[in-house]
Amino acid sequence: MPGAPDAFDSIVTSPIKTSPIKIDIWSDIACPWCYIGKRHFEEGLASLGEDAPDVEIEYHSFELSPDTPLDFEGSTVEYLAERKGMPVERVEQMLDHVTGVAAKAGLDYHFEKVAHTKTLKAHELLHFAKAHGKQLELKERLLKAYFVEGGRVNRIDELVGFAVDTGLDADAAREALESGRYAADVQADIAQAGAYGINGVPFFVFEGKYGVSGAQPAEVFGQVLTQVAGERDGAAA
Repeated sequence: MPGAPDAFDSIVTSPIKTSPIKIDIWSDIACPWCYIGKRHFEEGLASLGEDAPDVEIEYHSFELSPDTPLDFEGSTVEYLAERKGMPVERVEQMLDHVTGVAAKAGLDYHFEKVAHTKTLKAHELLHFAKAHGKQLELKERLLKAYFVEGGRVNRIDELVGFAVDTGLDADAAREALESGRYAADVQADIAQAGAYGINGVPFFVFEGKYGVSGAQPAEVFGQVLTQVAGERDGAAA
């Protein structure tokens, strides 16, 4: 499945910054590994306890399957078999595997409910939420809506409802979506991913210096956070 865990690698270099540690995450609402990776990262951070560094997290847009229709009428098995040319048996095995991995991360996936669609409007809403200090809350809400509840994350009415769930203003959210005010920001994120050489998500960039590709185990995220925090503290000494 696209976005499955890959390797830890270094990307660009830049001066070490002071706390909090900046973490930029390229992710798509329709990516099952992105939700799993989110949980693994959160577990890795929490595992550090009192030694956990302060972090600043920013999500960036990525469209995992640009060829997805606005409203695919069919199941996830049908989508992957018909649209992606995968054998049905393989699709079912893959979905069972991902569901099991998600369950270990505390997530209750329901692929039979998933409504496959383009996610660009959802990404626009995430930029709106970022401008109003609610991006992290909305990211969680949209992922749950997509993988657990079968929500339509391309429809403005439903997106406004998800925005309200996170404390955002309904009228302002609707205006932002209908005007397309954040569409250019979404495309800028996608272009930046291309510049970094990111071709799968989730992809985590720590302090503009280290990249972690895929839904790595919580232990990996804990190690990276400890390393980055140690380098930052060493540079400040």
